[in-house]
Amino acid sequence: MTHPAKRFPKKRIALATGAAALAACTLTSGLLGLGASPASAKGTPPSGTATPIKHVVVIFGENVSFDHYFATYPKAENTAGEAQQGTAAAAARFTPAADTPKNIATLAHDGLLAPNNPNAVQPARLSPAQAVTCDQDHTYTAEQKAYNGGLMDKFVEFTSRDACGANQYGRAGLTMDYYDGNTVTGIWNYAQNYSMSDNHFSTVFGPSTPGALNLVSGQTHGAKEFTAAGQPLTPTASDSAVRVPDANGVGTVINDPDPVYDDCSNNSHAKSSNLIGMTGKNIGDLLTAKGVSWGWFQGGFTPTAAASGTSPASCGATHTNVAGVSSTDYNPHHQPFQYYASTANPHHLAPASDAEIGHNGQANHQYDVSDFDKVVNSDNMPAVSFLKAPNYQDGHASYSDPVDEQNFITKQVNAVQKSKNWDSTAVVLAYDDSDGWYDHVAAKVKNSSNSPDDAAWCLNAYNKGVPMSGGYADRCGPGPRQPLVVISPYAKKNFVDHTETDQASILRFIEDNWSTGQIGDASADATAGSMTAMFNFHHQRNDKVLLNEQTGAVASITRTPNRR
Repeated sequence: MTHPAKRFPKKRIALATGAAALAACTLTSGLLGLGASPASAKGTPPSGTATPIKHVVVIFGENVSFDHYFATYPKAENTAGEAQQGTAAAAARFTPAADTPKNIATLAHDGLLAPNNPNAVQPARLSPAQAVTCDQDHTYTAEQKAYNGGLMDKFVEFTSRDACGANQYGRAGLTMDYYDGNTVTGIWNYAQNYSMSDNHFSTVFGPSTPGALNLVSGQTHGAKEFTAAGQPLTPTASDSAVRVPDANGVGTVINDPDPVYDDCSNNSHAKSSNLIGMTGKNIGDLLTAKGVSWGWFQGGFTPTAAASGTSPASCGATHTNVAGVSSTDYNPHHQPFQYYASTANPHHLAPASDAEIGHNGQANHQYDVSDFDKVVNSDNMPAVSFLKAPNYQDGHASYSDPVDEQNFITKQVNAVQKSKNWDSTAVVLAYDDSDGWYDHVAAKVKNSSNSPDDAAWCLNAYNKGVPMSGGYADRCGPGPRQPLVVISPYAKKNFVDHTETDQASILRFIEDNWSTGQIGDASADATAGSMTAMFNFHHQRNDKVLLNEQTGAVASITRTPNRR
């Protein structure tokens, strides 16, 4: 079927094409906005940071495109009688504020809901009872093919996976489908009351591991390959773990190989797949060198069997999601710091004491998510915390879902908001990849590639002279669009940012706020767009919005008097 040209959202390609160039010349003091220096801003930033933010908490979810969660934002269907999957409770209703911005790049706003979508299957709403779905194809090449040269109309052919296990919803063309505020109620309420972006992307195409590596280093090149026993080997050109290796066997990651510096890799040694280790630096290295406290906190990190002698640790804890699908809690390829020898905790050692959390010690800044609970309301809360839910709550299609994800997010955010540290904290909700879910907005390629793994979208950019940063192939990006929400006393309220950003923008914000310097070696942090438009560092808000941890509805709004 031929579709009219006006249906193709070319105007939505690169909404903020100048953002990356602007970010590249942003000075650290510019984080305060409007060129103000720290001394000139109302509420002078604390010593050691460029802004009033002393704590950043990144809740890093799994596998969501922007349209998958925000296709009709801020309008929810509010269908009578709906219930959340796995519960008898009525689904939450959602009513937007009257002053919600109108110019948001959603399917509804851009006229791409049924029957006007150019893809082979029309988008359809997923109900709260369809929270657990099939996982989609989110590989590096498949996602590029779905773009079809920028027409964004081949997702059904290249990323849709339509059938899966029992209690998991599927249908023909499932990749096109989306939730609304009756299912992703909590995230919509955070967007209503704080700040969100409609122009945020994966740094590169592909699945979880590249996204996690870009969050902490802006770099997916620099991988070396190892056997399951940890012995180094030279990868081949057709290898799935390390792609396009150089003469020294160093290449790029586009798939999800487990980290070599982790006892629990290969499903706690039940499998024999090759592993990888990353060279170069990450944000943990930079923060440690600067003397800034930090930690990665992940569900299931505490081993179920400790390392002993020559026996490695095992991570066998499991949970079931709302559909009764069981999965192990810990996923090694979701833990980016375990790929680096400098920041790994191979045996999953617990901190020697609570005082060690965030600081140097036997855990080496890598912890179970329960360790964050111990310090969130203390003077020992790390300056930078990355939170990763156990698998069943991380939002990943098939073994997780937006209902379980919402329970984790709201619990963590409420804990931060109720803590003594809330007044100086920014919570960032972000994702590692899109899962291959349909999204109609493409950012212009700013880092091209010309490897056998690349499709026309990236090859055309390379042939047109778009640089291949560092000369490293298989880092084409930005990739698909994803949600980004900032929750903070300094976040603008009910604000939608149109600045183009990507996963490395979070890295760049941390670097600039603590003056750590940058990663180097063609890291994406150097050109990442700025997140600062989502904040107002001149004004600390006096309202605090807490959500119900089960439904995502607003539970309470409290105000602090006499705050500027």
